[in-house]
Amino acid sequence: MKTVNIACVLFLVTMVNSKPADTYTDKFDTIDINEILENRRLLIPFIKCLLDQSKCSAEGKELKSHIQEAMENNCAKCTDAQKKWTRVVISHFIKNEPEYWKELSAKYDPQSKYVKKYDAELKSIKA
Repeated sequence: MKTVNIACVLFLVTMVNSKPADTYTDKFDTIDINEILENRRLLIPFIKCLLDQSKCSAEGKELKSHIQEAMENNCAKCTDAQKKWTRVVISHFIKNEPEYWKELSAKYDPQSKYVKKYDAELKSIKA
């Protein structure tokens, strides 16, 4: 009987730990996004990573692994910090990196479903 109870507890612990996360990892939430946006030497590698034009840093891999899902579900699994910075980054691309924005949009939103939805809001945000 004791073995059955231990097995049940282990099963429940396994189930709780294996459930899908409610949010994406927050381990990169403290990165200084403005520093990256203001420094093309830091920014371009992220863009190239997202466009499959170069290798990705750990941060780039994490972003790339969730970007499509985040767009499709309005960042439902994003932390508050990720929601804030996503809008700032996209606004920066629209205003300051239009060619890269065009490439990123074509790759991740070829039918412009999501870009059109938030276009006015994103253009009004200060990076």
